[in-house]
This record gives sequence, structure tokens and C-alpha cells, in this order.
Amino acid sequence: MKKNILISAFIIFSLNAFGQNFGFVDTDYILNHMPEYKSALSQLDGLSKQWQKQVEENFDAVDKMYKAYQTDQILLTDESRKRREAEILDKENVAKEFQKSKFGPDGELFKMRTNLLKPIQQKVSNAVADIAKSKYKDFVFDKSSETGMMIYANSSYDLSNEVILKMGYKVEVLEKVIENK
Repeated sequence: MKKNILISAFIIFSLNAFGQNFGFVDTDYILNHMPEYKSALSQLDGLSKQWQKQVEENFDAVDKMYKAYQTDQILLTDESRKRREAEILDKENVAKEFQKSKFGPDGELFKMRTNLLKPIQQKVSNAVADIAKSKYKDFVFDKSSETGMMIYANSSYDLSNEVILKMGYKVEVLEKVIENK
């Protein structure tokens, strides 16, 4: 008896799964066919190389100062030694700050990447959504993503509001919070 119930449940769930229409895209392949994407990457690469060269020059200058200090250290007074050590540390801090300002998580390269690539990603996303809707796809996954990331889902499958209500929250309040961000 239990076996029949399990088989029936499996068949019902299988039929339900077949009712959904899936698709996939390879965003790497798509992006590599877009001249504006290649141009953005080229621009980012140029800036990155330029800033990396400056970072290396800054740290080379610190290294030269330190080597000169080591050579002169024996001949320096305590006051001169402390002053030179402070100069070296200041120069090193400036070099680190420059590196962070260009390559850090909130650095110029990250911001530039976001500004250049976001419109391109939005263009791809809009095209995927339009095609998915026209071909009656419920879900579209990205083949190039290691996790098979979903990049489109038919909103009729979104259970978010139901979960919010189930937890005792009001949907309208959350929507206003999201709109204000």
C-alpha cells in the first residue's frame, strides 16, 4: 500500500515538473559576441595596467628609500633615523592607500567595471526575458555559470510574498522599504 502511494506521488510530481518549460543560455558566449563588452573589457584592462604600473613605481620608491636608509643607518643620529623611518612609513602608507583606492573593493576599478558592464548585463537580461516570454519559458539558466544560476524566472512561480505573509509580515511595508533604497 505504501509503495503505491509513493509511486502515485512520484508520478504526480513528475507530471507537474513536465508542465514547466526550461531553457538555458551561455552568457559568456553571448557577451563575447558583443563589441561593447569587448570594448569595456579593453578599457578596464588598460586602466588596470596603468594603475598597476603606478602601484609598482610607488612601492619601488619605498624600497629604494628603505635600502638607502639601511646603508646610511649607522651614520645617522637617533633623530635623523626616526625622521627617515617616518618618511619611509608615510611613503609606504601613501602607496598602499593608492593601491586600495584603485584596486580595493570600493576602488575605482570596481566602480568603473560596474558602470561599464551593468548596462551590458541589463541588455542581455532584457533580451533573455523577452525571448523567454515569447517562447513561454518558465525558467532560464546560465550554462556558463558554475552553479547553473537562474537568470530568468516567470514571476508566477515567485513565492516570496507568501513567505513574507506566512512569517507574519505585511507585504506592502516591505515593498515600500525596497522602493526607498
